[in-house]
Amino acid sequence: MKGLETSAVSEKAKKASYGIVFTSWNADIVQELLLEAKKELINQGVNEANIVIKEVPGAFELPLASKVVAEANNVSCVISIGAIIKGDTPHFDFISHACLDGLQNIAIETGIPMICGVLTTNNIEQAKERSDSNRMNKGKEFALSAMNMVDALG
Repeated sequence: MKGLETSAVSEKAKKASYGIVFTSWNADIVQELLLEAKKELINQGVNEANIVIKEVPGAFELPLASKVVAEANNVSCVISIGAIIKGDTPHFDFISHACLDGLQNIAIETGIPMICGVLTTNNIEQAKERSDSNRMNKGKEFALSAMNMVDALG
């Protein structure tokens, strides 16, 4: 898993609170990532009551909603989950840049880590591969990244 050590999860990270903001767009992909991220947080010892989950329409809305969840719920970290799949128009580029830049800016502005759990894939097959729980579902990585950031910044 590219360096993420599950054994390194601290008590601090287990006791922290987490926000998960996810999109309803590309729901079949996003729901799998959401379920895996939530499952991993709980498997690592996070109390389910310490996980705030909010849905937004699409990836463009993730930065604002992530900021609101972070500030209104006093969470230690926010995981933003979505799937932007390239099409025939430049819309993919505009939405991807706006979403990722927005999440980074919110993290810098608030000092609250924003985990970018937004898949940006060339096609639906790549998105399905990265969300399939029997293959390389990235939701687990998003959760472990969030826990590691709580430790790193604490």
